[in-house]
This record gives sequence, structure tokens and C-alpha cells, in this order.
Amino acid sequence: MPEPIEIRGAVELPAVREPIEFVTLDGVKLVGELALPEARPPVAALITLHPLPTHGGFMDSHILRKAAARLPELADLAVLRFNTRGTSSPRGTSEGEFGDGVTERFDLEAAVRFARDRGLPELWLVGWSFGTEIAIKYGLAHDDVVGAILLSPPLHRATQDELARWAGSGKRMVVLVPEFDDFLRPEEARERFSAVPEAEFIAVEGGKHLWVGETQTRRVLTEIVRAVNPAALPLPETYAP
Repeated sequence: MPEPIEIRGAVELPAVREPIEFVTLDGVKLVGELALPEARPPVAALITLHPLPTHGGFMDSHILRKAAARLPELADLAVLRFNTRGTSSPRGTSEGEFGDGVTERFDLEAAVRFARDRGLPELWLVGWSFGTEIAIKYGLAHDDVVGAILLSPPLHRATQDELARWAGSGKRMVVLVPEFDDFLRPEEARERFSAVPEAEFIAVEGGKHLWVGETQTRRVLTEIVRAVNPAALPLPETYAP
């Protein structure tokens, strides 16, 4: 019988992985991947929004890549990753040009439409850094989205008014702020996010903006699953093929 493997780093667990493409309402073709549980239907779906592409963010940014590598098997989640306009990864290059968080509203709409057309259940946005700005600014426009999980939100492009609109919306918001974030640390972040009283605010001790290291990766993935499918917790640290 095969020995269990430790789940860490680049370990990729079983899933149905499908290269995907979809076109925005302004005619831009985006490339990505959909990862689905291999043996069961998903209980929920994560639509991931990557960090700033002008500073190296893309659909393979490590937390999003590891979510797709692990969570379909461990938590019965579908994980949709894609490159926003003008962004490249080994999967390919999405058409268009970086829109500084403005024209990316079309990218989010196209991703939500794709997920809806595929019949994916319980759509959650998972934004990281720049991706949180897109989620905050445009997530409320989509009735299919039940909530947003925000990792290292800088609140540079998303305004306080846009954030406050989430209050009373009926959509859930989970906010993970690293103790040593480069842009917005817990004390200030807690004050800013008080505009959404129902938001779940989590200050992560020892965390940094990029969530480097297996300890931080496990913490982030655990909090995602706690929000979306808590029955799958605790996430195992080993896997028996």
C-alpha cells in the first residue's frame, strides 16, 4: 500500500482540471483553469482573483495555485482561476491590457457568468491583494455571488464608500489581514472594515502580505474552507493515494 504523502509545497492532489477560456462583455478573451472534485460534485465554488499583475500576480500566484491543487480533493470545492486582462502565466496570456482595477469589472463578470453557466454552486470570490479590490468594487453586482474572502486587502483602489455598500447586503465577507502586511495592518484594517459590521475580521499573527511558507498557506486555506465548507475541517496534513 502506498505511503501517505505530506501535503505541502507543489503537491497536487487528484482533481478534474480543465483549461478554460471565456470572453468578456467588451470582447476580451481570458484564459484560465477550472479544477473540480474527481469523485463528487462540488459543494461550492471559489472564483479566484489574483494579485497585481504589474507586480508579478497571476492565476498561479502560490496561494491560488495551492487552493486549486488541494481543495477539490480535500474540501469538495471547485476552484476557478484565470488571468485578468493582459496577464500571462504558463496557462497562456489573456487578451487586453491591464485596466488598473477599472476594466477588470468585465473580467469578474465574465468569470461569474462562466461559473453560473457551468452550474457551479455557492459562488465565492477569493481575492488576494489587488484581487480584493476587484471583489470589493464589483462583487455586489452579482446575485450569484454569496460572499467574498479577502486576503491581504490593501484598500488602495476600493473606496470606503464601495466597502460600506457591503453592509446589510446579505453577502458574507471574510477578511484575512496579516500582522506584518506591507500595505494595511490589522489595527488600521479593523477600523476601515468596521464599515461592514457583519464582516468576519481575522488578524493573522506572524502573517505577511505574500503568505510565504507552509504554515501561512495552511492557515489561509483553512480559513477559506472554514467559511465555505466547514464540514471538511480539519484539513489533513497527509494524503494516502
